[in-house]
Amino acid sequence: MSSSTASVTRQWTTWGPVVAALVLVAAWGRDLPGFAVGLIALCLMTAVLAAVHHAEVIAHRVGEPFGSLVLAVAVTVIEVGLIVTLMAGGGEKTSTYARDTVFAAVMITCNGIVGLSLLVAALRNRVAVFNAEGSGGALATVCTLATMTLVLPTFTTSHPGPEFSSAQLAFAAVSSLCLYAVFVGVQTFRHRDYFLPVERPGQEAEDDHADPPSRRDAWTSLGLLVLALVAVVGNAKLISPTIEDGVESAGLPKAVVGVVIALMVLLPETLAAVRAARRDRMQTSLNLAYGSAIASIGLTIPAIALASIWLSGPLVLGLGPLHMVLLALTGVVSALTVVPGRATLLQGGVHLSIFAAFVFLSFSP
Repeated sequence: MSSSTASVTRQWTTWGPVVAALVLVAAWGRDLPGFAVGLIALCLMTAVLAAVHHAEVIAHRVGEPFGSLVLAVAVTVIEVGLIVTLMAGGGEKTSTYARDTVFAAVMITCNGIVGLSLLVAALRNRVAVFNAEGSGGALATVCTLATMTLVLPTFTTSHPGPEFSSAQLAFAAVSSLCLYAVFVGVQTFRHRDYFLPVERPGQEAEDDHADPPSRRDAWTSLGLLVLALVAVVGNAKLISPTIEDGVESAGLPKAVVGVVIALMVLLPETLAAVRAARRDRMQTSLNLAYGSAIASIGLTIPAIALASIWLSGPLVLGLGPLHMVLLALTGVVSALTVVPGRATLLQGGVHLSIFAAFVFLSFSP
């Protein structure tokens, strides 16, 4: 075993995901007392921090934009499994769960993660710089996917209510998956340079001072990343009944549960994006944010469409007027942010204001 591998093995980022996964297995399907919920929440946070570490190890090995793509896709695939699992046993009361989770993911990534990353980058470097070509293409993909899957169902007439007919749902699923595949191909191969961090004159990347991890270390981190993400999503599901009870006791809308769960599930991307922004790698932060939003829609909708064959109850995807206004505002403001390829504290503050409005109106619609 190499010295670097031995060092990684001794770190908490190695045993943290293992312990979190063991706690998940031990607690699954049980009634949990208060202290157990607290322990699970602690394990969840440990798994989140470990996931960020291992994602950065992989990114250092494979380079951008592959590193951010690995984290975004891994989280989304597991998140899709969580949504399908919850909808499978929920019946009609979970009919809006997919919509609420996907919309929350879009608002968290496009406003929360982007705004926080811009704020951190601008505070350290006055102006955050990134590739307008890559970020603009990613934003256009997010807006198109969100409109096709979350806005159009409100206005279609083939099926009563904000729902797609079977044919429309199949079309939305196939087109979402195809658009996601096109985006990944452009991001990773055809125009990969559009998604690489912008180097300032005279700047040298911090990662240039360290040798890339070995292949063995990278594979170890990949395995631990997947384990950590499984622990994050699984433990989030375990504590969701406690959150639901708290929301119901407080008389809050049920959509708040989806927002809270999405916030927990997206913690790895949030921390990774902020750490990239601190290193003046704003493009990596945008890759994580927009890539997560694209993956959340482009993979969730096809999976839910396929699962709807055996799921009971309706599948409500259409947003209400309030959320459509927030989505339209997000699209316009995001376009004004990414087109110049440069942003300041102001843009970060604007995005965080929209995110704050989304959170507040989720609790008080």
